[in-house]
Amino acid sequence: MTNQLIPERLKSARESLGISMAEAARRLNLSKIGYCRYEYGDRTPSPQTVEVIARVLGTSVAYLTGESEDMKPDFIMISKKEAPELFELIETLSTYNSATQKRLLAYAQRLNSNPQK
Repeated sequence: MTNQLIPERLKSARESLGISMAEAARRLNLSKIGYCRYEYGDRTPSPQTVEVIARVLGTSVAYLTGESEDMKPDFIMISKKEAPELFELIETLSTYNSATQKRLLAYAQRLNSNPQK
């Protein structure tokens, strides 16, 4: 397995969020020039940096490295400070057994497919 970032994938992930290079750099705590070097392929980030980029841009390492066409993230971080209700919900659900979690997921998916107007 390689963690070699594909610059075009980085650009695609950034554009899917509708953010500029400067905003991506800000979110990653990089200089704009430093970020641009990654996106232009002038510099190769470490595997750890690729993981951070994936997390911050809401995608997966597999997508950024060309191992997958699926842009969806492998995991999601939830901040107790920024989303207290969601954090509490996930914390509570994590105590349930697998069967109950699957039932609740199916219910949530049905709710999502039939939103109330």
